[in-house]
Amino acid sequence: MGAMDKAKRAAMAAAVNTALSYLSKDPEQNIPKLMDLVDRFSPDGWYEGQRSAIRNAIREKGNWWQLIERVYELDPGVRDVFFRNFIVNASLNGSAIQEDIAKRENCNVPWAVLLDPTSACNLHCTGCWAAEYGNKLNLTLEDIDSIIRQGKELGIYMYIYTGGEPLVRKADLMKLCEMHPDCEFLSFTNATLIDEDFCREMLRVKNFIPAISLEGFEEANDSRRGPGVYEKVTHAMALLKEHNLPFGISACYTSVNYNDISSEKFFDHMIDLGALFVWFFHYMPVGNDAVPALMPTPEQRETVYRRIRGFRETKAIFSLDFQNDAEYIGGCIAGGRHYLHINANGDVDPCVFIHYSNCNIHDCTLMEALKSPLFQAYHDNQPFNDNMLRPCPMLENPERLQELVKATGAHSTDLQSPESAEHLCEKCVQYAANWKPSADRLWEETLEKKHK
Repeated sequence: MGAMDKAKRAAMAAAVNTALSYLSKDPEQNIPKLMDLVDRFSPDGWYEGQRSAIRNAIREKGNWWQLIERVYELDPGVRDVFFRNFIVNASLNGSAIQEDIAKRENCNVPWAVLLDPTSACNLHCTGCWAAEYGNKLNLTLEDIDSIIRQGKELGIYMYIYTGGEPLVRKADLMKLCEMHPDCEFLSFTNATLIDEDFCREMLRVKNFIPAISLEGFEEANDSRRGPGVYEKVTHAMALLKEHNLPFGISACYTSVNYNDISSEKFFDHMIDLGALFVWFFHYMPVGNDAVPALMPTPEQRETVYRRIRGFRETKAIFSLDFQNDAEYIGGCIAGGRHYLHINANGDVDPCVFIHYSNCNIHDCTLMEALKSPLFQAYHDNQPFNDNMLRPCPMLENPERLQELVKATGAHSTDLQSPESAEHLCEKCVQYAANWKPSADRLWEETLEKKHK
């Protein structure tokens, strides 16, 4: 990064910090000023569509404005730390550093690192790939600290915990928040371990956000996660809301629950619970015990696709459809292009759903992992399809993942029940063929709208 770029970003950081000091006094007047600052200092094309949508919402006082108002009901200290860590550190300064290093090293450098503090979990949910891993693997506090320190050298300030159940390690997770106050931490969690004391810890460290797993209403949720889990989860959300803490929801849609979790009733329910965002994940048939029948049909996936996009225009919650929103980020984001995954054994996987690797973080640096054969193969082959509704080298292009794994000599990182790429991808062949006509039609609709 040149001296002028560094000076520009330092000025931007100072300007945003100044803006945050007076935003809470009059959000309606001052939020547009903050947007002006973001526009002025953002890299070319950085979330341009989203920034435009937020601007329109501010002008029209629509659902996005309602979401902004909900954000301003959060604890002021937590809110300001989020803006600084997420907007300034992770997205503006961090993205520029990542881009610089990626060009210099000719490899992907991710925006976020997903990692599993532990493989242990207090639940055993139907269809969960993590259940295959067993419950005896852990990354130590020192391991995670080292990953974060290496990541910050690469401009990475966003860290996301998966598992297992990360909150089994809640004391260490809070310690890491203290050790790295300039980073933002998000954790996928079943929420059953969130209590009053943990809410107070979140208020103290200010840079930890839960993304709570919810599979629908009580019957659907508990049929997968176990009796009584829904009640515990909603109690945890009530505690978070009472303490003015941010949280979101992670929802996996399947052939069984797709109708409920994409319904207007469920969107309204999530907002009533206090969630600020929801990440929708398509069911992936990962692991030898996976249930392929849970994969949605083309008609079911299209229903989810259309409903989520419709509710973005009307509901005060930020929604992201991990599988159907690839057009906004140019296809598959794995392999370090925007993120990578490190499991509790230290294996560095290209994706949280694709458990193959050539390297382990205990034996190599983060940069060496990014330049390993499988990660370089991702870098050289992305996007895997020009149709952004068919982004994944496993789910929609199963022949591609098999080619990558074979060519690079990557091995399965599931130590409990290793699965070959051929076995995994065979479960996706018919799904991919069935989805292709719908995906092609929907993508053609998208291209036509863009050209109007």
